[in-house]
Amino acid sequence: MKRGLFTVEVNEKLAPGTFRMVLVGDTSAITGPGQFVNIALEGKFLRRPISVCDYAEGSLTIVYKVVGKGTDQMSQMSAGTVLDILTGLGNGYDLDKSGDAPLLIGGGAGVPPMFNLAKKLLAQGKKPSVILGFNKAEELFLKEEFEALGVTVTVATADGSLGVKGFVTDAMPAEGYTHIYTCGPEPMLKAIYDKSVTSGQFSFEERMGCGFGACMGCTCKTKYGNKRICREGPVLEKEEIIW
Repeated sequence: MKRGLFTVEVNEKLAPGTFRMVLVGDTSAITGPGQFVNIALEGKFLRRPISVCDYAEGSLTIVYKVVGKGTDQMSQMSAGTVLDILTGLGNGYDLDKSGDAPLLIGGGAGVPPMFNLAKKLLAQGKKPSVILGFNKAEELFLKEEFEALGVTVTVATADGSLGVKGFVTDAMPAEGYTHIYTCGPEPMLKAIYDKSVTSGQFSFEERMGCGFGACMGCTCKTKYGNKRICREGPVLEKEEIIW
């Protein structure tokens, strides 16, 4: 974990209630896809945990949804705003377990961490495919960015307004993938767990206090004992999850 100051370079709307923010600062503590950052906001007691969408040396991209006063405050920030951010939080995904053809599944706010994961897997010569889930077509974001990487993208919408009608599990193939990587709301994760035919890594969205393991507020039970989602997570192995 590392604390640093980041300057907003871009803060743009991608879809209704969804924004992309590009920040400039020290990203040396970020070690891989699936980690998150914790952002201090003026007037707010608790920081806001946001997953990392993409990063490079000196640059950090997050994609966030406006769900309360904190993220609404973020959506109104202009270029040049300076933010106090903790980086390098969480364990992230283990790429060594992917196999040759991993399947990446993101639902809503769980879509962003799949982007850097896809980039890293492609850099290793793997052939990932991606399923993106939304409630309706107007909520769609990052599809073109995934396609620009060269991965196969399938979209599922609950109302059938775009792509496969239904949930991400309705778009999952019966076989042909070597590992599952996923992030999204817990009901979605449970459905993927039940349908998947391989091992996998599931990133959980939990309410957090400190975000770095001190307060124990996001502790959950696993088959191997209690784990803090912010510290030993947010990524859990399929085999250790207790529903």
